Amino acid sequence: MKIAVVGTGYVGLVSGTCFAEMGVDVTCVDIDTHKIENLKKGIIPIWEPGLEDMVLRNVNAGRLHFTTSVEEVLDDVQVVFSAVGTPPGDDGSADLKFVMEVARTVGRKMNNYVLLVTKSTVPVGTAKLVRKAIQEELDKRGVSIPFDVASNPEFLKEGDAINDFMSPDRVVVGTYSERARELITRLYRPFLLNNFRVIFMDIPSAEMTKYAANSMLATRISFMNDIANLCEIIGADINMVRKGIGTDVRIGSKFLYAGSGYGGSCFPKDVQALIRTAEENGYELKLLKAVEVVNNTQKEVLFRKLAKRWGHDMSGKTVAVWGLAFKPNTDDIRQAPAFDIIRKLLLAGATVRCFDPIAIPASKSYLEYLEKDNNTTEKPDYSKVYFANDIYDATFDADALLLVTEWKEFRMPSWNVVKKSLKNPLVLDGRNIYDKTEMKELGFEYECIG
Repeated sequence: MKIAVVGTGYVGLVSGTCFAEMGVDVTCVDIDTHKIENLKKGIIPIWEPGLEDMVLRNVNAGRLHFTTSVEEVLDDVQVVFSAVGTPPGDDGSADLKFVMEVARTVGRKMNNYVLLVTKSTVPVGTAKLVRKAIQEELDKRGVSIPFDVASNPEFLKEGDAINDFMSPDRVVVGTYSERARELITRLYRPFLLNNFRVIFMDIPSAEMTKYAANSMLATRISFMNDIANLCEIIGADINMVRKGIGTDVRIGSKFLYAGSGYGGSCFPKDVQALIRTAEENGYELKLLKAVEVVNNTQKEVLFRKLAKRWGHDMSGKTVAVWGLAFKPNTDDIRQAPAFDIIRKLLLAGATVRCFDPIAIPASKSYLEYLEKDNNTTEKPDYSKVYFANDIYDATFDADALLLVTEWKEFRMPSWNVVKKSLKNPLVLDGRNIYDKTEMKELGFEYECIG
């Protein structure tokens, strides 16, 4: 079976490569010539454990191809997955220009039946717009060619995306077509031989499922962060509370960890988009608005802990930051809490020494971009950010250590080395990965969340 995947970002490249791993002949398409040329050489644009090896293996096997032109492959494929970006607009709504361009291109160039499957996260009603765009292009050509549209939202976790795709909890598909249903069943059956967990539904429900799922997870995170902040005030332990409620089968134990807030490309964007969708339809999602407020506030919780000790003038202070990516096992720094903290520290006059196992190159590029941005009224001095060579280099002569991203290599450092390296043995744990009693026994002044 031959398919095309348009978009070689996180979703498109992982999806296309995993389909190829199962024996499907896959052509990944992207308008970025530089990215496609690099992919042909085995240079991938994202960092995801195991992905590079899988790409190279399937390219060498002749199952995975790359091109800049959808037209090249349209006559050879029945299924086209659209996995292009849907960046948030100024009002929080999803920008569909790339999604619609894929639809129009298919309509202009198709000569045989095509099933266009949207994997991008898109607002409810997008499939209608996609169908309309394809039909308009066919009408312009004066031809009648059968086609179908479907929604197949992705649920990939960065850092574990390959496993999520190869062994999914479920596959959600929205379609009205039996032909489309049969094609998608053929594609996903190899992944689900023992338990076929494809959930077919109407298209609006499939589109809504992705937003609802991410918003639910974001809500759980903000809820626990809010409860953690209250625990600190009244003297309760959020870790004990988490265990106490997580054993309730109605609640479960996942996504109940307090911390420094969520980031990444999905949760913030999808929560905003769902809020906007509701507003466009005359409804207010009050709960999700509160989720956003809590999260934006929580990203600065470690700074507030420092400010409570030092005041808001931190001139002469040096702060070590462990972790820059929004989560472990990725170099994705989009909406990462670390940068909210770093910005506040710099504005307060502090110097920052930071380390991340993977995300330093992306972080350097991001700070270079911020330095050139003249639209901000309050601009920190980003020259006071030092990117360390390792975790101990980051702590050298620092007045405090902030743990922001829970990479595995941060879990059991040599605390004796850390203590000698720090000017002041103060550790603020933004992910609650250290034991409070142990840290105090080691001679550290220690605070966590909640």
